[in-house]
Amino acid sequence: MKTIKSILVTVFITIFSFQLNAQRTYTIVDSKSTFEVAGTSTVHDWTMRSTEGTGIANLTVKDSKLTAINSLTISLLAESLKSGKTSMDEVAYEALDTQTHKSIDYTLKSAEKINDSTWILTGTYTVAGVSKEYKTQVKVTTSNTVIILQGSNQITFGDFEMTPPKAALGVVKAGKDLTIIFNISLGQVNQISDL
Repeated sequence: MKTIKSILVTVFITIFSFQLNAQRTYTIVDSKSTFEVAGTSTVHDWTMRSTEGTGIANLTVKDSKLTAINSLTISLLAESLKSGKTSMDEVAYEALDTQTHKSIDYTLKSAEKINDSTWILTGTYTVAGVSKEYKTQVKVTTSNTVIILQGSNQITFGDFEMTPPKAALGVVKAGKDLTIIFNISLGQVNQISDL
C-alpha cells in the first residue's frame, strides 16, 4: 500500500512540476522587434517606426509549440517612433500629447488559439491617455528559443480622442485612419543573453 502511495505521489509531483516548467516568462528582444504606425495624408502616405518596445509575457510552451498566452504587457515610448522627418515627428508627438503621456501601452485580456500559427488576442491599447479594447489576429512562429508574434490593428485618431495632425499651415493633413503593425520577438528571460 505504501508503495502505491509513493508511486502516486511521485507521478503527481512529476506532472505538477512539468506543468509549472511549461509556463515560462518571456521578454521582448528589442533588437529583433519592430513597432510601426502607418497612415495617410493629403500629400503622401507615411510610417513611423520604433525598435524600442519593452514588455513581458507569461507563455505556456509544450513540445516547442505555444499552447497558452497567459499574460502580455507591452510599453513603447511614444517619442521613440520616428518617421525620418523631424517636422512630421513633432506634429505627431503633439497629437499624441507626449509631454503628458510618455508611452503607448498594451495589456492582454485574453487569448484564443485558432491553430498552431494563428491566435486571436483581446487586449487594451492605451494611447494619449485613452484606453480602448481591440481584437487582434496574430501569426505565431517559433524560431529556436524565440516566439514571434506578428499582427496589426486598424484604428483611428478619433478612437483615442486625438485630432489628426496638420502641418504647413493646415495644407498637409493626416487622414483619420491608422494601422498599428507589430513584429515582436519574445525570448525566455534566462536565455535573452544568448540571443
